[in-house]
Amino acid sequence: MATGHRLAANRFDLIRLALASAVFAYHALVLSALAPMSGLERAWGHVAEIAIQGFFIVSGALVAGSLVRSQSLADYAGKRVRRLYPAYAAVILIPALISLLMGGNPGGVAEYIGANLVFLNFLSPDLPGLFEGNRFTEVNGALWTLKIEVMFYLCLPIIGWILRRMGRAQWIALVALYAAGEAWRHYVPVLLDYPLAPVLARQLPGQMAFFASGIALWQVWGLARAKPLWFGAAGLALALLSALHPWLEPLRAAGLAGLIACAAFLPGPALNAARFGDISYGVYITHFPILQGLVMAGAFAALGYAAGFLLSAVAVIAASYALWHLVERTALRPSSHYRKVASNTEQD
Repeated sequence: MATGHRLAANRFDLIRLALASAVFAYHALVLSALAPMSGLERAWGHVAEIAIQGFFIVSGALVAGSLVRSQSLADYAGKRVRRLYPAYAAVILIPALISLLMGGNPGGVAEYIGANLVFLNFLSPDLPGLFEGNRFTEVNGALWTLKIEVMFYLCLPIIGWILRRMGRAQWIALVALYAAGEAWRHYVPVLLDYPLAPVLARQLPGQMAFFASGIALWQVWGLARAKPLWFGAAGLALALLSALHPWLEPLRAAGLAGLIACAAFLPGPALNAARFGDISYGVYITHFPILQGLVMAGAFAALGYAAGFLLSAVAVIAASYALWHLVERTALRPSSHYRKVASNTEQD
């Protein structure tokens, strides 16, 4: 992999916050049952899917850079654990405690904690006494992507070693990784006669094209920073082509990567969205249980959908800042980008 280029000012913090907000908006629409099974719900579902794929691209780029800057695999692993796990554990344990305080079965709570703390959310998605009357009963339906993130973190050092070994031919490996991911995502549901085939298709092999696009973006970081409009034009063309026909959908990851590069590096103000704390991760992992709690409390029914959405947005922002200052920030190194965001020198 490319070595050692530093990260000049960019808008990746803002991009991540925008992507997290798009997922929040979709779940607010779905969990409040504003327009069940409607075209509006399906359209926002498509937006949320693209937002998650954008997250994977951004993660591929920034985590690839973090690996290159790490002094060792232990250093790399430590950075990833500190960035991801303390806040993740908090959003698992807090609802579990609430369930216990509400008289929930301790065995069911323990099962939930055990499965979710090791990212196996699908084994125990519900908590006793919480959200049982809601449209959906999952405590945090947004967390399925975290398992994929962790699996990518584990795979990345191997991918990086292969790319280094291949030298100038590393682009062949990235294209192969991209193609294999898209083949898994599109053909597993077709070739595998199994009810859970669609779920299996969207696991890590099926998302690898997006991570590979992010790694590729890191490889051409300097060029993207110098020529953002080129990347934007190419990305827009590929994204539009991907929407024309299902056979062209595999172009989406490359198209999104170009658009993200353009948005990140286009001349203009940096729009530092993390100056007072990086809440993008907090927005993503806290919004679902907060929405579920407000639905269970009858807030949307009592206040109306507009006021319910506003109340949920305020609650999510407040929770995200609290999570950042009380948990995330304290777990990070003093040298982390997220604690020195005004200088925009590193993103670990």
